[in-house]
Amino acid sequence: MVDQINLVPIAHVRGGRAEVIDDDWGGSRATLELDPDRFSAEALAGLEDFSHIEVIFVFDRVPDDKIEFGARRPRGRPDWPLVGIFAQRGKNRPNRLGLCTCRLISVKGLSVEVEGLDAVDGTPVLDIKPAMQGFLPREPLRQPPWAAEIMAGYW
Repeated sequence: MVDQINLVPIAHVRGGRAEVIDDDWGGSRATLELDPDRFSAEALAGLEDFSHIEVIFVFDRVPDDKIEFGARRPRGRPDWPLVGIFAQRGKNRPNRLGLCTCRLISVKGLSVEVEGLDAVDGTPVLDIKPAMQGFLPREPLRQPPWAAEIMAGYW
């Protein structure tokens, strides 16, 4: 059993939003800048053939004392149910990992321009994967009503 995993960011978010705000991410444009000491443009070859990518990143601005290990009400709203941190997608997660499927705008050299990434300027990026139809659920998704409500203004 591994007790600790050490990850090195492959890229950082440049541009887009500077502040962490919960809603209106849909039109946000940013660039993922790969680490030039570790990668060449070859690492991104063929990525431009995809319409969307999945970006795994670190919520690096969440302080230790804000990490949630149990349950909470999403966004602190008393009208939404108390749910465990693993039953929501909040940033105050134990390992601070974020995942977002966003629109790929362009690939140029070591830069990947995206739209709709819910990460802010300077955020460390751990991985980039092409979004592929074959990896999407093969049946309809099921979710509680509060999950649809929380996303109403997100994009």
